[in-house]
Amino acid sequence: HVQLVESGGGSVQAGGSLILSCEASERIYDGNCMGWFRQAPGKECEGVASIYIGDGTTTYADSVKGRFTISRHKAKNAVYLEIKSLKPEGTAMYYCAAGGSWVTLDSKEYKPWGRGTQVTVS
Repeated sequence: HVQLVESGGGSVQAGGSLILSCEASERIYDGNCMGWFRQAPGKECEGVASIYIGDGTTTYADSVKGRFTISRHKAKNAVYLEIKSLKPEGTAMYYCAAGGSWVTLDSKEYKPWGRGTQVTVS
């Protein structure tokens, strides 16, 4: 199975920005999508963004539209999540995951998952 490794998390002040990276151990095929999810302490996992590798089609959760941007770099087998205007409620563990053949924020459609990168907003 492909292995996913997230990086780029950290502690930032409200209003700040971060770019999260997700690197795959092998090629991510054009017919698949990748997603970013987050889970805050005591809360359910929330899908925030998904991208179809082939043509770059994206979808976002309403709560992050206009502030989060998902992108991919095919040659590097990588997916990124640019986060702007961070809010304290954005404090969470952020995960990337490999999905099926359509963009969706349904976590049940994704496997495998990375171990996550922590984002803390103060």
